[in-house]
Amino acid sequence: MKKIAFSLVLLFAIISIHAQETPKDSTKFWTKKGNISLLFNQSAYNKQWLGGGTSNVAGNFGLNYDFNYKKGDVVWDNKFILGYGLSKIKGDEKTAKTDDRLELNSLWGKKAKGDWYYSIFFNLKTQMDSGFDKNGVRISHFFSPSYFQFGPGMWWKKSNNLSVNFSPATAKLILVDDHFTQFGPSFGVLQGDNSRFEFGASIQGYYKFNIMTNVSIENRLNLYSNYLENPQNIDVDYQMNVLLKINKYLSANVAVQAIYDDNSVQAVQVREVFGLGVNYGF
Repeated sequence: MKKIAFSLVLLFAIISIHAQETPKDSTKFWTKKGNISLLFNQSAYNKQWLGGGTSNVAGNFGLNYDFNYKKGDVVWDNKFILGYGLSKIKGDEKTAKTDDRLELNSLWGKKAKGDWYYSIFFNLKTQMDSGFDKNGVRISHFFSPSYFQFGPGMWWKKSNNLSVNFSPATAKLILVDDHFTQFGPSFGVLQGDNSRFEFGASIQGYYKFNIMTNVSIENRLNLYSNYLENPQNIDVDYQMNVLLKINKYLSANVAVQAIYDDNSVQAVQVREVFGLGVNYGF
């Protein structure tokens, strides 16, 4: 498994180096933009509040950064996503994690014909902090689990806001610390192991549009089928991000994510984050 992981990283590095072989004024070939958001929620009650309630405070930090390259018939789109949130309820000694994700998506393409490109993609998904179940037992921590996908394919790119990538030969690697598999399987990794390798097909779709002035919706869909085991069970990861700009620095944000992972939890998992806070674009 370590050799497979090393091979994937090495091949991705070779692609990266090739794509960066540009003249001294290469900055003109790059398009970079990002968005930082800091959302804050707070509720407070005094003892006389008849309706009841518990004072609490919560905050979420988000970073969404795109750095894309285009020169001639070569394009290279990259997206980095970071999200982290905590909440604290009065009377509870511990803080609860409400959001935690670290994601990198990289898609390299060479024009074939029209809106079609020959492509190679790389995807990493993991988290930064420990996660606990309802009984307080730690079930995850930094980079454990982590999910890698890599594969060649064909990329239909109509615009920067609409594209679909098809990869019929996708390698997938799941890494998890072996202390999580000491007494049983975890995240699809068998008991006593610390990795799982899969080979299958993936489809990645991206669509962003404005429903009205200052209101945009970003949609990202990832589908994956493992040829080696139960290929009819499709892993689904759908993310929707709604951004309402109030002015240059204030915004409302709604993030929804729905996941079905046949390896870990054979049920639909849904995450939703809403907040009003500070927003900064760069």
